[in-house]
Amino acid sequence: MGRYTIRRLLQFIPVLLGTMFLLHYLQTLSFQISGNPIRSLFGDRQPPPETIATLTRSFGLDDPCLNHTGNPCLGMFFERLGNYAHGDFGTDFNRQSTLDLIGRAAPITLRLTALAIVFESLVGIVAGVLAGLRKDSFADNFVRVSTVLLISVPVFVFGVLMQILSGLYIGKWVKDRGAPDWVEAMFSVTYRPDHPWASLVVPAIVLGGLSLGFIARLTRTSLIETLRSDYVRTARAKGLQQRRIVGIHALRNSLIPVVTYIGIDIGTLMAGALVTEGIFNIPGIGGLTFVSVRGGQTPVVIAVATLLTLVFLVASLFVDLLYAVLDPRIRYE
Repeated sequence: MGRYTIRRLLQFIPVLLGTMFLLHYLQTLSFQISGNPIRSLFGDRQPPPETIATLTRSFGLDDPCLNHTGNPCLGMFFERLGNYAHGDFGTDFNRQSTLDLIGRAAPITLRLTALAIVFESLVGIVAGVLAGLRKDSFADNFVRVSTVLLISVPVFVFGVLMQILSGLYIGKWVKDRGAPDWVEAMFSVTYRPDHPWASLVVPAIVLGGLSLGFIARLTRTSLIETLRSDYVRTARAKGLQQRRIVGIHALRNSLIPVVTYIGIDIGTLMAGALVTEGIFNIPGIGGLTFVSVRGGQTPVVIAVATLLTLVFLVASLFVDLLYAVLDPRIRYE
């Protein structure tokens, strides 16, 4: 297991470097095609050329390679790698530290992602197990129809509907009955810093809604297939109780593809938080990325994308290691 873990960690290097170079090349191309980004900071005003030149040098954008379209500017790329190795992710064009901006936004997005994963895992697996154990029953048909609806509705439509439902109807009903403040925050239409967990419940349901549909259907299909396997029939022939057959033997193997999906979904959820945080006005990573893209703050966008890549790689490693726990037949020797 130790050698396998080291090999998987070493595989991170080319993936991470490739992603960082791609981001760097896209940023370089945007500068070469659109021109000096420093000029856009002044809008319609025309500052003295000396001011433009000074700011361009201070941000390291005076490299001659930026005047040749298509040049990857490898010198700037290796300089960036060196800065990242020392923990320096640079500043945005307003002189604010990129790490400070991410550090203020990341806890909110992590809370939102954690709530979404808990919601989609618990509800999705329970719904999938109920549907799998009662195939073609009312519960099975209800789960299949409801999950198709969840999967087919776009996130921004689901988010707006949930915002209207929670804010205008449930929230008003709760407030009229004098509910505690944290309950009112749970159904608030926007993020409330005084209740950092409660005000993220509804956005987490929106964020995890799509994945919940996939998890429920994946659990149902995998459980039905496992219940037909030879070792389950053998367990029944030996007289084991149905609860033990399902809970100990069938469900354990059925959850392997589900765990794979949940692990990969961590990175997807953090990227998908862009839309959800925008709808509910949440100042997390998604909101920071949205504002940075709109304002042309490419250093922040590149830093966020790099950190999201790291999160995705670590989640993939965690899933691979969890295989051995769920299925003893798997050995990484």
